[in-house]
Amino acid sequence: MSDLFADSARAQIEESAPLALRLRPRSLDQFVGQQQVLGEGSALRLAIGEDRVGSSILYGPPGTGKTTLARIVAQTTGAAFEELSAVSATVKDVREVLARARDRLGSTGQRTILFLDEIHRFNKAQQDALLPAVEEGVVTLIGATTENPYFEVNSALLSRCQIYELQPLSEEELAVVVRRGAETLGTEVPDELVALVARRAGGDARNALNILELAAQTARAEKGPLREEHIEDAARKRPLVYDKGGDAHYDFISAFIKSMRGSDPDASVYYLAAMLEGGEDPRFIARRMIVLASEDIGNADPRALLVAVAAAQAVEHVGLPEARLNLAQAAIYLARAPKSNASYAALKEAAADVRQLGQTRPPDELRDAHYRGAKKLGRGEGYVYPHSDPSGFEVDYLPEPLKGKQYYRPSGSGEEGSEDGN
Repeated sequence: MSDLFADSARAQIEESAPLALRLRPRSLDQFVGQQQVLGEGSALRLAIGEDRVGSSILYGPPGTGKTTLARIVAQTTGAAFEELSAVSATVKDVREVLARARDRLGSTGQRTILFLDEIHRFNKAQQDALLPAVEEGVVTLIGATTENPYFEVNSALLSRCQIYELQPLSEEELAVVVRRGAETLGTEVPDELVALVARRAGGDARNALNILELAAQTARAEKGPLREEHIEDAARKRPLVYDKGGDAHYDFISAFIKSMRGSDPDASVYYLAAMLEGGEDPRFIARRMIVLASEDIGNADPRALLVAVAAAQAVEHVGLPEARLNLAQAAIYLARAPKSNASYAALKEAAADVRQLGQTRPPDELRDAHYRGAKKLGRGEGYVYPHSDPSGFEVDYLPEPLKGKQYYRPSGSGEEGSEDGN
């Protein structure tokens, strides 16, 4: 009797479950996207098909199929499958799983796959508890994370896992998912609305199905066909894949800097907007702009540093949201400015010589001569004051071992256009 009730409850749960859960693929043939790691003949696809998947970490944004892929492995493998969520699992939970895995391996020879969702949420002690079992082959670990594992997972554990990066789904791939959802719901969805759902889903298959399901429910409640406004209302806001404490923090600031360095004002202002919309600290953005003004523009346009510093001051004095305008103005100025890394290159080369020569002292004529007894030591002797004698402008002021060395080489760009930089 209890089995009948359990079966009935399970059936009702499946019927009332969200569309995304009901349509979760159960085989690689049903899986959409990720051809870069699951294409025909790929190492991972062959490993799954031949039941020899090694310890792995699946890394990517939400809705790209990490958990689904782990469950497909579970259904196609001859190994026992254990699942933990790093959000709630304790070291005790991990040890219990490992103990069961050892018992299985010893008594029946059956392997165990441990699927660990949100592996980046495990602290060092929890990750360390896993390490010996992974190293000895007691369990095959499959971790899933939205965070860059190279930032969040212990290097010792990382070195024993294969990393597979899953990408956001394309609009074409999401359209396949949406059409499957429409068929399951029994809802007619014209191609233009399929495309709209795919666009508004932001590369996330789960989000695409959630949008479709809510829009279809609204249309049914109104007793009419599915319309564009239903989808827009269900989507509300395009998901922004930005975590100011994680991977995106580094990716977007890198793209922002490289866009300004490459003189692309449109890309620069786009990445600036993405960071601000994602809640990035505007002071962090302003600091990076100040660095770029000297590193990548320098004396090709000396005003660039003034503009960047002014933007940083505006952030402190005005604050958000108004300071967004100051940052945008500065970003566009820096992107359009002539570029030179001559100052950066000069400093880098000079610093290498300082480290090699042990900070060679300046020549005696340049050393401090203001104190009593300095002249007896020869300090300042032979110094030519340039304002009194123009030949002082022709002197090589470098230490003796470096005479004739040139660190600053004008780029020829902007105000560094002349050979002497003037």
